[in-house]
Amino acid sequence: MDTTMLVPPWLEQLLSTSFFSVCRTHGDAARSECNMFCLDCSGDAFCFYCRSSRHKDHQVIQIRRSSYHDVVRVSEVQKVLDISGVQTYVINSARVMFLNERPQPKAGNKGVPHICEICGRSLLDTFRFCSLGCKLVGIKRNGDANFTLEAKNEEGNGRREGRGAMREEEELREGSQQDIYPPTPPPPPSTTRRRKGIPHRAPFGS
Repeated sequence: MDTTMLVPPWLEQLLSTSFFSVCRTHGDAARSECNMFCLDCSGDAFCFYCRSSRHKDHQVIQIRRSSYHDVVRVSEVQKVLDISGVQTYVINSARVMFLNERPQPKAGNKGVPHICEICGRSLLDTFRFCSLGCKLVGIKRNGDANFTLEAKNEEGNGRREGRGAMREEEELREGSQQDIYPPTPPPPPSTTRRRKGIPHRAPFGS
């Protein structure tokens, strides 16, 4: 299946890149770990100082680690990828997702209502995939998902246009109903005063 229209050209390189090695050029510096990836160059990982000197005006995302696995912040990756269907997690107060699948014992997902469609890993919510890597496999296998924001935006615009047309039709319908059935005005407040009763004296005794 041709997935060139569904997957950006740099994604597979990102998922296969090894991160967190020490930079050969800036190995003696404090921030020398290679945890950056350039979407424009699609090359190897690089460090903070390489970004300043070689990728200053490029699209760069930073990779982080959680339990020895690579993760990326949702706030960064959602700007360049359609990440719908991928499980997200909150780690250190930041919402992240894993780059690739993580091994899990087969008995670990028994009785779990939500599992990854590709690797079978248990999921916390009703997502389809545990990672970006599994979503990529799902796209190649089934073609019923995509990573491109253009397709997502077109789909979202279609939904918004549909909702807008329905809202306009409802407003027109409500307006026509108001014209045909104008609201009944409330009755005017009563201005008549009640007359006081005439007191009656008891009759005199004989």
